[in-house]
Amino acid sequence: MCEIKKAEHSDLKEILQLQYLAYQSEADLFGSRDIPPLKQTIDEVVDEWSSGVILKMVDDKNTIIGSVRAQERDGTVYIGKLMVHPDHRHKGYGTKLLSEIEKCFPDKLYELFTSTRSIDNICLYQKLGYTIFARKAVNDELEFVYMEKGNSYEHNSDESN
Repeated sequence: MCEIKKAEHSDLKEILQLQYLAYQSEADLFGSRDIPPLKQTIDEVVDEWSSGVILKMVDDKNTIIGSVRAQERDGTVYIGKLMVHPDHRHKGYGTKLLSEIEKCFPDKLYELFTSTRSIDNICLYQKLGYTIFARKAVNDELEFVYMEKGNSYEHNSDESN
């Protein structure tokens, strides 16, 4: 049985190692390891932990098999780095992690983004009530979709859902 709880400072190195493993599939979509999650440092993870919430999902051996982060700014909760160990995917763990991080910030507007190539992620987020409100091209190969959930306010955007 898996348990979700707030990550401790002592968990951050293990979470970063999981991140490096979990984001390999994202890198494969682009044929490049040059993506931000694979270049993040432990100091950057510590900064995120200090300024927001990082949750961990542990298995019955207390091994971290999933994680998600969030930070609230100006009434919007920015969710990121939702990850599940490749051996534990397609078991509903991503859904559980996303639900738990939302519970840490009740009744807020939630925002996240993912690559347009991450069709599985987009489908998951849409299934959980997120809608696309913007797109941003980073370069010829990389485009992000920005998604939101909640009814605190509507984004002014020319983008269609």
